[in-house]
Amino acid sequence: MKDSRKAEEVAVNRVQMLSPLLAEGLDAGRARQIRAEICAQTGLSERTIRRYLAQFRKKSFAGLKPKTKVYQRQDAIPQPVLEQAILLRREVPTRSISQIIQILEWEGHVKEGQVKRSTLQEKLAECGYSSRQMRMYAATGTAARRFQRRHRNELWQSDIKFGPYLPIGPGGAKKQVYLVVFIDDATRYILHAEFYPTLDQTIVEDCFRQAIQKYGTPEATYFDNGKQYRTRWMERTCSKLGIRLLYAKPYAAESKGKVEKFNRTIDSFLAEIALDKPQSLEQLNQRFAVWLSECYQNKPHTALSADSQSISPETAFRSDRKALRFVEPEVLANAFLHAETRKVDKAGCISFMDRKYEVGLPFIGCTVDVIYDPADISQVTIEYEGYEPWQARPLVIGERAGHRPKLPEHLGPKPATASRLLDAAEKQHEQRKEQQARAISYTSAWNEVKRDV
Repeated sequence: MKDSRKAEEVAVNRVQMLSPLLAEGLDAGRARQIRAEICAQTGLSERTIRRYLAQFRKKSFAGLKPKTKVYQRQDAIPQPVLEQAILLRREVPTRSISQIIQILEWEGHVKEGQVKRSTLQEKLAECGYSSRQMRMYAATGTAARRFQRRHRNELWQSDIKFGPYLPIGPGGAKKQVYLVVFIDDATRYILHAEFYPTLDQTIVEDCFRQAIQKYGTPEATYFDNGKQYRTRWMERTCSKLGIRLLYAKPYAAESKGKVEKFNRTIDSFLAEIALDKPQSLEQLNQRFAVWLSECYQNKPHTALSADSQSISPETAFRSDRKALRFVEPEVLANAFLHAETRKVDKAGCISFMDRKYEVGLPFIGCTVDVIYDPADISQVTIEYEGYEPWQARPLVIGERAGHRPKLPEHLGPKPATASRLLDAAEKQHEQRKEQQARAISYTSAWNEVKRDV
């Protein structure tokens, strides 16, 4: 009875895992993308996912139940043989079970076919010498140990999740939307989450800004290495606001476990919204905000507790005694501006977003920083070391040429009474003549020798 109940639990988990792949009308590209996401979340191979899917389609729920194990007798592998197998694994940890069995047979420790692969694998796992256990201890880097910050706003995590398709394209064509989430590490509270119609860095910028406007600035942020997060804009913004910018190691999804767990929680919302069939992005975000408040933010979380009772993420965030750190609107607006570098051309202008901006003739050949708001580039701010930032407007070409600026005084000609070059050349010439006079003349010496003879 116990084994049967456990098998059903495993089958239920596998059905939930495969549910995104069971949607009707799923194209091959989207299915491949979903399989990759499942593999990243569960650690299973794509081959295993395909096998589970085939079993489900063939035998439905029963096909996903694990087969009942047939346990071998305790003496299925003699102790001396097991010790030799452990020794072979320790000698070369990458040896497979089949290779170990083959060596045991060749060395005469067992007869051919006496040891089954599954039996030896189980025995090695019981003794702590499975291939997975060996890789775990041989792997470099830090262990995937659970961590949690003590107070709110000490660390924020963020991620992007693929959302449903909505009829928001040209002519009502369906287009996929994307969910950006910012979550507080200590309280699991969702600071801001919203669906967006594009997949670029602007959606991260907007979500990040709204989270800061509502709950202040965090001490640190923790992102993956996606191109939407690893940007020059993010580095500048976090530096301006005094936020430490941290990135996860590549292929280390477990280090962002809290936001990854929330992403799996969102799957239940996506299943419900598929029945609702929203017709606009605004309607989708309205339904999501209600679901987020009632089904997550104000629902007791098993990882959060107070007085031995589970509390909700919102209660945990609101009851934290640590003060929120807000910044002035002007500081926030400046921090969220974009910054790029441009070289000033011979006309004292820069080319920026298909426009020409006047910087100034004194800066010809200099590389300046262009600070701008993507929503309004009618004027940009120019920054250059040693100068106060100033505004640059688009170049207006008139009927007359501009006046060349006066030459700075320190660059003007300096009056002189004589040529230092000619004086130095004359001095050098006298030194050369003196050196040549001291040199030995072999012709004169030879003539003197002949005269003596």
